[in-house]
Amino acid sequence: MRNTGGERLDEAVASAAALLRTATDRDWERVRAGGLEWSCRTTAVHIAECFVGYASRLAGRVADGRLSFGISLEEGTGNEGVLRVVEATGGLLAAAVRATPRAVRAFHPAPFRSANREGFAAMGITEVLLHTHDIARGLGLVYEPPAEAVSYALTRIFPDVRPGPAPWPTLLWATGRGELPGRAPVTEWLWHNNLVLGSDRLTLEGVTPASAADLAVGGDGGFTWAGDGPFEGTREGAGIMVKQYEEGLLRPEWGMFALVRREDDLAVGSMGFHGPPAEDGRVEIGYDLVEAARGHGFATEALRTLSAWALAREDVTSLFARTEPGNTASQRVLARAGFTRVAADEEEHAYELRG
Repeated sequence: MRNTGGERLDEAVASAAALLRTATDRDWERVRAGGLEWSCRTTAVHIAECFVGYASRLAGRVADGRLSFGISLEEGTGNEGVLRVVEATGGLLAAAVRATPRAVRAFHPAPFRSANREGFAAMGITEVLLHTHDIARGLGLVYEPPAEAVSYALTRIFPDVRPGPAPWPTLLWATGRGELPGRAPVTEWLWHNNLVLGSDRLTLEGVTPASAADLAVGGDGGFTWAGDGPFEGTREGAGIMVKQYEEGLLRPEWGMFALVRREDDLAVGSMGFHGPPAEDGRVEIGYDLVEAARGHGFATEALRTLSAWALAREDVTSLFARTEPGNTASQRVLARAGFTRVAADEEEHAYELRG
C-alpha cells in the first residue's frame, strides 16, 4: 500500500483554495465561520497554524509536547495573502509526510499521544476540509471536497465511524456538522490515531481500517513483511476487522496490531482482539506469525505486552484464547505468557489469563 498522504493533502488544500479564492473580495474578518466563534479570517489562519504545527512535529521527530513557536501575518495581509500562507504551509506538511519514514511517530495528544505520517496527513486533511466548510457556510458558499481525500481521513483517524452512503456527509456528521438518516446527532467527537505499544524487540502498531482493507485483498497494508509476507491468519483477521468497521462495531484499540521488528522495521506477524470486552470483562485474543519469524519468541513477547496493556484497564477482567489441539507451538506461547488451559476437546483447547 503506497504512501498517498501527501497527494491526498495536496488535493484537499487545492480544493479549499479554489473555493475560497472566489470570495477573497469579501470581508472575512467581520463574518463568523459557520457555527464557530471565530471569524472566517481567523479560521483560515488556524488552518495554516495546524499545518505548520503538524509539519514541524513530524519533521522534528518531536516526542512530547508542542514546539514553542507560531506563525503571524504581516500587517495589511489580505485574504489572498492568507490563502497563499495556507497553500504554502499545506505544502510543508505534505512534504514532511512524503519524506518521513514509515515507522516514525511524533507527538499528538488525541488520544494515544502520538501519530505517524498517515495520522498527521489525515489530521491535516480533516482540518482543512472541515474549516473550509465552516468558512464556506459563513460566506454562503457550497463546498464539495475530493471524495478520496475525505475517505483517506475517515479510514485513518475515524475507525469507529461506520461508513455512510458517501464520505463527505459521513465526515460532516461524525464531527457534528451535519446529519445522516437513522443516526443520532453528534455533539462531541474525537479522532483516533492508532494505538502503538512497545516491547523489547517489537512495536505493536494498531492497524487502521485502510491498512486492514489492503491486507484483506492481498496487499501489504503499508508494511514491509519478513519472509513471504502476511500469513493466512493475518489476512483473515484483517477481513474481520474490515467487516467490524463497515458495521460500525470497530473500537480503535480493540482491533488488530501488526508486530513490527524494531531492528529492521519488518512486520513479522499480527495479534489482536476479536472485539471489545464483553459485559463480564472477558476479551478474546488471537495471533499469527510469518513462518520466517517463528521460533524466536516474538509471539510470546507480543502476547505478554498486549495482555499487560489489556489487563491494566478497568473494563477487562480476563483474556481468552483458542488453539487447535495439534498446535503445540501456539499452546507453548500461551503457557509462557501466563495463560492456563481451562477447557479441551477434540476440536479446540481454550486458555485464559486473569488479571
